[in-house]
Amino acid sequence: MGRLNLSIDVPGKINLWLEVLRRRPDGYHELSSLMLPISVYDRLEISLQSHSGIELECDHPDVPSDAGNLAWKAAESWIRATGWKGGVHLHLSKSIPVGAGLGGGSADAAAVLKGMNRLMEDRLPKERLYQLAGELGADVPFFLDGRPALATGIGERLRDVEGVPPYPLVLLKPSVSVSTRWVYQSLKLTRGESHIKLASFLTLPWRLQEVMINDLETVTLNAYPVLVDMKAWLLRQGALGALMSGSGPTVFGVFSEMEAARRVSELAEREWEGCYCAAAEVLSHSAVCEK
Repeated sequence: MGRLNLSIDVPGKINLWLEVLRRRPDGYHELSSLMLPISVYDRLEISLQSHSGIELECDHPDVPSDAGNLAWKAAESWIRATGWKGGVHLHLSKSIPVGAGLGGGSADAAAVLKGMNRLMEDRLPKERLYQLAGELGADVPFFLDGRPALATGIGERLRDVEGVPPYPLVLLKPSVSVSTRWVYQSLKLTRGESHIKLASFLTLPWRLQEVMINDLETVTLNAYPVLVDMKAWLLRQGALGALMSGSGPTVFGVFSEMEAARRVSELAEREWEGCYCAAAEVLSHSAVCEK
């Protein structure tokens, strides 16, 4: 065993589009989504221990520090898969909002898998790591690399995508949380097949109105009309497009310049008091940073 400690900054994500195609017999949904890492990070500190057991500390009061946390489950999964007799201490510092549709829980789980494997000299091959990630959740495999990807299947089939601009963003999240399970269960499926073509998008990546589509909005926006108001407000402030990420409730606006995004984020803090507001950007390369 080499190093005993590792610190990982792992990014959140947005879905530039999310098409829900069909419901599978196992209850999951087939989808097509362009997933993009963004410059909002959780920090995970991993310390291996000679004695068995998992310890988890988190600085966010609404995040469980036990087996109810996906990061804990990831550690458990890795230990079980390798048969390792030691344990691990995890310290999680949250900056990705909780229950926001930005993938924070999945990001943390992926960081645990990748970090423990790195500390143990890549004991599991990459293919096995992706398998464990997929068993934890459909979004978890994306965060192992944290680079732009087209996700299909239930989200576990990933195709790396080159040529996505580093879009400046403004993120807005009201003080509500949304159950992903409830959103999918409430969704009325009408699409059947994907209408957004990746090649066409990459030819004109700033023509955003044609691709910024999220089928889950039909459920979440109906339940939380404030999200409709937030999207309209972002467009009035000059956003080239505005959309809900994942199952929500975070909405984001894409801007042409980072300076404009920062200015609008400052306006949003006054306009939407009590809401999470942040300027960020899309990361067009692998975004997982290890120290």
